[in-house]
Amino acid sequence: MPIETVLRFTDPARDADLLAVPFGSDLTADVELPVPVAALLAHHESKGEPGEIVEIPVAQGEGVRRVLLYGIGDGSPRALRKAGSTVARRVRGRRSVDVVLPAGAGPAGWSALAEGALLASYTMRIGKTRAKAVEEIRLSGPAEARQAVERAEVIARATALARDLSNTPSSEKDPAWLAARAVEVAERSGVSARIWAPDELASGGFGGILAVGQGSASPPRLIELSYEPEDPDGIHVVLVGKGITFDSGGLSLKPTESMKFMKTDMAGGAVVISVLGALRDLGVRTRVTGLVAAAENMPSGSAQRPGDVITHYGGRTVEVLNTDAEGRLVLADALAYADAVLDPDTVVDLATLTGAISVALGRDLGAVFSTSDDLAQELIAAGASAGDPLWRMPLIDDYRPALDSPVADLANIDGEGRFGGGSITAALFLREFAGGRRWAHLDIAGVARSTADDGVLTKGATGFGTRLLLEWLTS
Repeated sequence: MPIETVLRFTDPARDADLLAVPFGSDLTADVELPVPVAALLAHHESKGEPGEIVEIPVAQGEGVRRVLLYGIGDGSPRALRKAGSTVARRVRGRRSVDVVLPAGAGPAGWSALAEGALLASYTMRIGKTRAKAVEEIRLSGPAEARQAVERAEVIARATALARDLSNTPSSEKDPAWLAARAVEVAERSGVSARIWAPDELASGGFGGILAVGQGSASPPRLIELSYEPEDPDGIHVVLVGKGITFDSGGLSLKPTESMKFMKTDMAGGAVVISVLGALRDLGVRTRVTGLVAAAENMPSGSAQRPGDVITHYGGRTVEVLNTDAEGRLVLADALAYADAVLDPDTVVDLATLTGAISVALGRDLGAVFSTSDDLAQELIAAGASAGDPLWRMPLIDDYRPALDSPVADLANIDGEGRFGGGSITAALFLREFAGGRRWAHLDIAGVARSTADDGVLTKGATGFGTRLLLEWLTS
C-alpha cells in the first residue's frame, strides 16, 4: 500500500484532541497544563532529545485531551526527521493528530519533520487486516513552511512508491509487470516511456539482459523513462537501476535463507522509476533519463550456464563464471547503451549488487564508487542532507586483473578469488561499460531492506536512494 495517511498544512488547532508540541514552544503557555513544563520534564528526566515524547493529559471541558511534548534535539533536519517519525509512530491507530512545527526550524527542518512523519506512517500488508497508521496529520506553523511541507510530501510519497514496488511479491511482479507500473508512473507524471520488448532487445544487441532472463518463463524488459524540463539547465543525467524482479541465483543457486528477500532485488530500478515520477512536481530543471534493466534470474533448462560467453550492447564479451553475479550483467547493457546513444553529462547507477558491501559497511550506509571526486562529494552531501547516508569506497586499479578472462574480454567475477573485495571488483566491472563518463555507482545491497520498524523505516524495502537522488537533482 502507498502512504494512506493524509497530510494537511493548517492553522493551529489548539483545542485538538491530540496535540503534539515541540519542547520549548511558546504554545505550551496557551495549554492549561497540570504542572509547569519544567517540572514535567524534570519528572520524566527528559532532555528534549529527538525521539523523546512526554505525554500529558489536559482537561478539556468535561473531558480530557492529550498533549505530546516532543523533543527536537539540536533542531537539525536529521533530528527533526526523527522527531516526526517518533510522533507518527506514537499515534498509530488514531484518527488524527495536530502537530505544531518548530517555529525556527526553517524550510529544511520543516520538510524533514513532515517527511519523517509520513515515512513512518508507511505500511505494506497483503490481506484483510491492515497495519494502522494515523489517518491524518495536520501540521501548523509559519506560512513559509507550507512550501516545505508540500515538497516533503512529494519526496515521501516517491519513497513510498519505491518501497511498494520492491515489496510486491514476485508471484505478481515480473519484468512485464514492472514495465507496466513504470508506464503508469510516466503517464501521471508527464514523463515519456519506452519499453524494450525481448525481440527489440535481441535486435538491439542487449545480450546481458537477455542472458540473465533466458532461464525464466517471464521474459526481460528494458524500461526507458525520459523527463524533459520546461526550463532546462542544459545538463543531461542518466539514472540506471538494477531491476531483477526475483533472483534465485540461476544455476549458481542461492541457499534458501539468501533467497527469501530477493523480491527486493529490483530496489535500484524501483528508485529510478520513483525518482522520474517526482521530477516535474519538484520543478527539476535537469533533463533526466531513467533506465531500468528488468529480468528474472531463474534456473531452468534454458538458463545461462557458468562458462557461457555473452555479448553485451556495443560488442564487448563477458565470460559468466557465476550466474548469481547477474546484476552487473544487466547493468552493463544499460550503461553501454547510455554511453553510446544517450550522450549524458553524468551517469549514476543504483543496485543491490553485492553481499560484500554489507560486510564492509553494515546496513546503515550505502556505498558510492565514482570516477569523479566532485560527483562523489555531491552525492555524499545530498545523502547526508536527505537521510540516505553514503560512504565512498575505492576503485582500486590493482584489482582490475581479477576480471581478466582467457576466452572473453572480461569475466563477471574474480573466478580464482585472488583479490577479495567483491564490491570493488563489481564496481570495476561496471566502470568498463560507463565509457569514461562522469559516473557513480551506488551499491545499496545493505541498505535497501530493513529488518525492523525503526524511525522512518518500516520492515521490508526502504526506498533508499530516492530521497538522495531527489535532493541531488533539486540542489
